[in-house]
Amino acid sequence: MPKLTHLNSSGEARMVDVGQKPDTQREAVATGRVIMKPETLKQIKAASLKKGDALAVARVAGIMAAKKTPDLIPLCHPILTNEIAIDFDLSAEDSIGIIATVKCLGKTGAEMEAMVAASVAALTIYDMGKSVDRGMTITGISLESKSGGKSGVYKRK
Repeated sequence: MPKLTHLNSSGEARMVDVGQKPDTQREAVATGRVIMKPETLKQIKAASLKKGDALAVARVAGIMAAKKTPDLIPLCHPILTNEIAIDFDLSAEDSIGIIATVKCLGKTGAEMEAMVAASVAALTIYDMGKSVDRGMTITGISLESKSGGKSGVYKRK
């Protein structure tokens, strides 16, 4: 059985020592989707919800969430991010696609930051629009790609 990296010799949770790893350029892209009524999407696109511009608020929320990832995921290392971008795919008539990209130079990757950013952006869209559509569904939070580090490149098939 392989050694579990996040447990010490007594089986207790621990944070992995990444101190000896070299710094590499790293990038991770995660996606998510919020499914909603077409009328809700029209209001979001027009920034006419009662709470305001859902996409602008969700973008900032996603960026802030990526920076707070180690506060949310117990064994996740803090990283110094170089860039965090939240983009939206508005091409469907009943959903918003979320694309979160995180870049850093460091000893450990940005995958968790990208997935947390996509998740919180989706939750923010839900929060902003729930007064008109409580039936919205958040789905498909996933890592699409990552590069850098010992494990190299990953691309979802």
